[in-house]
Amino acid sequence: MLFRPGAHADRSRQQRDTHGADRFRALERSGGGTAHPVPGVTKRFGDFTAIDNLSFDIYEKEFFALLGPSGCGKTTMMRMLAGFEAPSEGSILLGGQDIAPIPPNRRPVNMMFQSYALFPHLSVWENIAFGLKRDRMEKDRINARVAEMLKLTRLEQFASRKPHQISGGQRQRVALARSLAKAPKLLLLDEPMGALDAKLRQKTQFELMDIQEKTGTTFVIVTHDQEEAMTVASRVAVMDQGRIVQADTPARIYEQPNSVYVADFIGEVTIIDGTANPEGDGYEIAYAEGVPPLFVATDKKFARGQACHLAIRPEKVAISAERPEGRRNVLRGRILDIAYLGNISTYLVELPHGKVIKAQTANTRRLAHRPFTWEDEVWLSWSDTAAVLLEG
Repeated sequence: MLFRPGAHADRSRQQRDTHGADRFRALERSGGGTAHPVPGVTKRFGDFTAIDNLSFDIYEKEFFALLGPSGCGKTTMMRMLAGFEAPSEGSILLGGQDIAPIPPNRRPVNMMFQSYALFPHLSVWENIAFGLKRDRMEKDRINARVAEMLKLTRLEQFASRKPHQISGGQRQRVALARSLAKAPKLLLLDEPMGALDAKLRQKTQFELMDIQEKTGTTFVIVTHDQEEAMTVASRVAVMDQGRIVQADTPARIYEQPNSVYVADFIGEVTIIDGTANPEGDGYEIAYAEGVPPLFVATDKKFARGQACHLAIRPEKVAISAERPEGRRNVLRGRILDIAYLGNISTYLVELPHGKVIKAQTANTRRLAHRPFTWEDEVWLSWSDTAAVLLEG
């Protein structure tokens, strides 16, 4: 691992992804020296390899996400960062120092647990001050630091209350304030919003982003919730079987996945298996007998007849009652099912040869005026650059 210094609610996915990319570019522009690279970190439990020669960079002051399904190794990686597990091989560098041999209580690292782990018999103020008192900080400095954390997390009026006297979102902010009080170089967040309801989780995500930017602390969040990772993080590392499959900004992860695994894990997608044949500025994709090939414009290189996968996001697929003009990717099918999600509707359209493709439309009109229903014959189409071509 390498730590490098310096370097949807009402927002749309594009706005969130642009925000993350802008934050990451700002970190890259800020410069500074870089720590020494390491060959990778491995963690074994007996014969089982939980983390397999894993290497990645975390920039100072960034919000980094480890994202993946249960069992992919993300929690084990976080526990090694925190010091609760020791690497079987490799080093963990923080500011150029190998912190792997340093016990958890002596690392400049703090961890916010999913359960929050607040002391029920202590007030909000006392919970935040707990770690500072254990470090024997002077009383005046403790008072000033706790007041700063209360203001940062907007908890001043709740300072004298016990954890059971405040809401779940407020308890989450108390845990965050306590974790930040000791000014760690690295703050680890283990599924921090798992106990919150959907509305509160959405609100808290943006609060976390604001607090991280105000403090300049490096945040690393571990989550299986892809929307959460895409919302808060400047970069997302998608994990599978102890390895990072792709680490990049949310926009690149979503729009330019490097594998079928990433394309399928992040968001909704239709994967069409076929073979690639060079044609002009891209490739024709033969995917079924007796039907015209699809086309994708791409800079990637594929041999003639090479197996490939075409990944198309449902929001990039237009659905219409009449055959569209001027597009090469045009398919006819029958509406198999409809998922109404309020702001959007997802249509599952079955093609004559049995393949099902997802299409999404924004519900800009009332439901009574929806143009399509079950069993309707419709046309699907997308632009030459809408799909992503991935290796087979």
